[in-house]
Parts: sequence; C-alpha cells; structure tokens
Amino acid sequence: MKKLLKYLKGSRLQCVLAPLFKMFEAILELFVPLVMAGIIDNGIGASDKNYIIKMCGVLVLLGAVGLAFSITAQFFAAQASVAFVKRLKHAVFEHIGRFSYAQIDKAGTSTLITRMTGDMDSVQSGLNLTLRLLLRSPFVVIGAMIMAFTVDTKAAMTFVVVIPALSVVVFGIMLLCIPLYKKVRVALDKVLTTARESLTGAKVIRAFCKEDEQLAEFEERNDALTKIQEYTGRISALMNPVTCIIINIGIAVLIYIGAIRVDTGIITQGAVVALYNYMTQILVELVKFANLIISITKSVACAGRIGAVLETSVESGEGTAKIDEKSDNIVEFENVSFAYDGAGENSLENISFSVKKGETVGIIGGTGSGKTTLVNLIPAFYRATSGRVLVGGADVSEISLEELREKVAVVPQKAVLFKGTIKENMLWGKPDATDEEINKALGIAQAADFVAKKDGGIDAAVEQGGRNFSGGQRQRLSVARALIKNADILILDDSSSALDYATDAAMRKAIAANQGDAAVFIVSQRTSSIMHADKIILLDDGVATVGTHEELLKNNAVYREIHLTQFDEEGEE
Repeated sequence: MKKLLKYLKGSRLQCVLAPLFKMFEAILELFVPLVMAGIIDNGIGASDKNYIIKMCGVLVLLGAVGLAFSITAQFFAAQASVAFVKRLKHAVFEHIGRFSYAQIDKAGTSTLITRMTGDMDSVQSGLNLTLRLLLRSPFVVIGAMIMAFTVDTKAAMTFVVVIPALSVVVFGIMLLCIPLYKKVRVALDKVLTTARESLTGAKVIRAFCKEDEQLAEFEERNDALTKIQEYTGRISALMNPVTCIIINIGIAVLIYIGAIRVDTGIITQGAVVALYNYMTQILVELVKFANLIISITKSVACAGRIGAVLETSVESGEGTAKIDEKSDNIVEFENVSFAYDGAGENSLENISFSVKKGETVGIIGGTGSGKTTLVNLIPAFYRATSGRVLVGGADVSEISLEELREKVAVVPQKAVLFKGTIKENMLWGKPDATDEEINKALGIAQAADFVAKKDGGIDAAVEQGGRNFSGGQRQRLSVARALIKNADILILDDSSSALDYATDAAMRKAIAANQGDAAVFIVSQRTSSIMHADKIILLDDGVATVGTHEELLKNNAVYREIHLTQFDEEGEE
C-alpha cells in the first residue's frame, strides 16, 4: 500500500488544498449553532426583528462561503484522485506488459482486468473521499464537542460519553470488515473468470451441450459471492442504526439536562438549541465518517490487490550474453525439458536439435503434444525447466530480451489485429517501413489482393480484434506483419489453419523464395505444409523425433498415421 503513495507525486498541492478548504468549511459550520442561539435568545426573545434579519443574513453568508469552500475542495480532491489513478494505471499496465507468459497464466487475465478497472475505480473513489472527509469529520466532531463545552460544561459532559462509544462502534465494525472485503474481491474474481470462460468458449459449450454445467458452476460461484457479500453487508449495515441509537440516547439525555438547567436559569433556551445542533452535527459527521471508513476499507483492500500486481517480480530483460552472428547454428536445443507451473509432469522431455541459417523446420504432432510450447521457448516467452535453448550460440536466459526478440518474428496461433488501419498494424513489425515494403510483405502473405479491394487499401480501417476481417484474412495480415520485420528467426505457429490448401501452398512458396538466411519454424497439423522442410520435429506426448519427411514416413508410425489420414497411398490429398 505504501508503495502506491509515490504515485501521488505531482498532486501534492491538491492533496493539501482539498482537506484545507474542507476545514475552512467545517469551521464556518461550527459557528452556525451559535448564530442560531443568538437568534433565539436575542432576536426572538427580545422581539428584535432587525437582529433576526441581520443574523439570518449571517447564516446565508456562512452557507454561501461554505458552499464555495466545499466546491473548491471537491475540485482539488477530484483532480488529485483522477491524476493519481491515471499514473497508477500507467504503472500497472506497463508492469503487466513485462509479465512472462507463465506469470500471466498464473495471475489470470480476468483478475488482471478486474484490478485495472473495478479495483482502480474503488481506489479513486476512496482517495477522493479521504481527501474531503477524513480530516473534516473528526475535526467537526472534536470542534463541536469543544464548542459545546464553551456553551455549558455540565450539559456537554454527555458528549464525553457519546463520542467514545460511537468510536468503539465505528472502528470495531471497520476492523471486522477489512478482511471480509478482501474475500469479496476474491469471490468476485472467480465469478468473472467463469463468466469470461463462458463467453470466450460459447461455441464449444454449445457444441458439447455443456450449458447446464456452466450455468451450475456460475450459480455456485455467484452464490458464494452473494453469501460473503450478504454477511459483510450485515456487519457494515449495523453501523448506521447503532450509531443513531447511541446519538439519540445522547440527545435525549442532553435535552433532559438542558431543560432542567434552563428551568433553573443557568443556561438559555438558545444554548440548549445550540447544544442540540452540535450533537446533531456530531451524528451527521460520524455517520459520514462511518460510511467513509467502509469506503476506505474497500479501497484499501483493492489497493492491496493492485499493489500485489506491482510487487510481482518481472524479468529484468537484461543480459550480458551476445548473439554470435557467425554461429553455425541459429537455434539449438540441448536436452530441453519444460513443465508448466503446477503441472504434474513435463510438457516437453529432453529435446535436442539444431537449426542452421536458411533452414526451414516443420513441427507437427497431436493436439497438446507441445508444439506451441516448443516454439515459445525460442523467444523466451517461457523459460526451459532444464536444459538450454541457444540462439546464435548464446543461452536465451542470458541474452537481453530486447536483443533476443529483435531477432525473432512470431505469428501466434490466434491471429490478433489491433484497432486502427492495416498500415498501422503492419508498422508493429517495422516502425519505419515504407509503403513499398508493406505491399511486398502483403504480397508474400497472399494478402495483397483483398487489401487492394478495401476502401483506402493499406489505410483501410481495422476494427477492434480485426472483426471486420475473416479468419483467413486475419491470419495472412498477421503473417505479413511478421514478414516485414525481416527477422533472423520466423515462427509460424499454425498460422495457416484457416487457409485453403492452394493459398497455404502459395504463401509457403513465397516465404521460401524470400527466406534468405532466416530460419523458419512452421507449426502445422498438415503434413503438406511441412513435408518439404529441411527437417521435421514430430512431437508425441512431449517427446521429439527429428528427421526429414521421407525418414519419418518410413520409420515413424505416428507420423505415417498422421500423413495417411490426409493423403492416400499414392500421395493424393
């Protein structure tokens, strides 16, 4: 939590001015009961209309000036809280951007989104309320008690009993609620995770008729969230009625004592009204303070969750090893094994192979055999559990991430386009690329034809996620974005699954013709996509067999079975 306070830098003046103007408003508010007492005793009691009019003018003036102070305080509080959360969001987003794939898997996308949105809103609201009310409410409570003693000491002794009792209630409930609100946020994360899974996997759920199971899981988690929220709500809901009971008892005692002292002539009727108003002010401010404590408790819980993200250590991205441009092998795997966090067994087991510049490597295997996992080790998206992954003769764990990933271009399984234009998406691969280079890359990726038909050509709009393009078009644009980078290592992770055979073949032929010294890794389910590769890596339950198409077809039953499900004995598809 303390680490988050540094993001208030730049808003320190507002953080001082907001409570300061609220204090000015509170001071004016403390004079209102005295003015009312004067109107009752000196105006109404003496039938002095001029005095009443003058004092009413004073009340209006106090209200107007107090309103101005309140609005000014609100302005500075809002400015400070919004600027604070803006800086905090930038910091959290930047930090998450440096997470490894393993850390994102562990944290969960839904949880990270919740912390960037709902938790941030709660923190912003909590800071705003804190700046405006955290000092004001206690100041009014203490100030009202002091003013009450200036009116009548004996009657004001009621305040000495009431205020500690109220404090016990407020802080007791606060201490009970703090851990409960943390549980509420955890339960909310589970509900959001289930909702996100159901939405992203809607087609799969319907295909397997799992709607009822998903609904049951959602209801179970939603019921758990409801129960913890209801339990927390019952405790926090006690605050207002209990504080009102204590205050009303205090007011009854105050009026009783005041009536006796007025009857004996010790104090005036106006003094009793002033004491009553001070007690009412205390009630209002303590109710505000109670609600403030609840809001701050929620905000502190949310701030803790945000702080946990910022405290998660990330890869420094620094390294001393340098890639040897003259190395014979551009990529080497030396007895590499890998297991996902929390997995019971390795996804990859003792894999060794080497790839020279200009070679094309095909990677094939059944679903879940580790194909994507293997290629994700090359740019260090994941770190090998054991063994070494070398790029240009240097261990990827010892190379700076910036240098390593400059050498690698990746087209992931899911083609992702960003809102903007086609050109802007292409410039992700090479920020200073010319239109000629973009068009060349689009041509190689077999995307030039449909791009030319778009209004504006390469300046055509791309909707969020590329939803205004078909799956095959998104894949070809993703390939073009990678090709324009001219990287030493090109990874195509099942990037032609939505393409017909002719387009796939044309794209592979064009890539091979423009490959140069780049090493190309093609992950595919089709043997036709990789059969002409210099070497093929067959993965079966994380174990690799390396060979050419002819060698594997002759010596490996698994590869032969995959191939024959796609081709007949004569080689016809």
